[in-house]
Amino acid sequence: MIHGMFDTGALPAAERLVQFTSRRHQVLANNIANLSTPYFKPRDLDPQSFQAALGEAIDRRRATVSPIRGRLPLEDTRELAFTDDGIHARPRPSHENLVFHDRNDRDLERSMQRLVENTMAHRLGIELLRNQFDVMRLAIRERL
Repeated sequence: MIHGMFDTGALPAAERLVQFTSRRHQVLANNIANLSTPYFKPRDLDPQSFQAALGEAIDRRRATVSPIRGRLPLEDTRELAFTDDGIHARPRPSHENLVFHDRNDRDLERSMQRLVENTMAHRLGIELLRNQFDVMRLAIRERL
């Protein structure tokens, strides 16, 4: 009964979004921390591949008997392995910047831009989760 409460509606998708943005934040923060490390190659997780995997999982769930209930059957990608308790990330080098004399492939502005975009997506996921839990809280209290 309780398990069914947490795998309905937008809750599983919002949970996976928060898990992805949390992992990506770790990768991006590592890039910024190693900005002046010689021979360091920045890494990233591709948000478009995550969005595609999430969209396909939502479409597969919609095709079942109960389109808004049930777990999201996410398939692993090159960078992401989805487990019941989270996401395991295998970030790939970005190779988008100019290589400096110390063989570092850095771009502070682009790194900060990605970090801000990821933070905004993370906040969106947290807000979606909060709204879903507020609806559950109201239902438990039997008030509208």
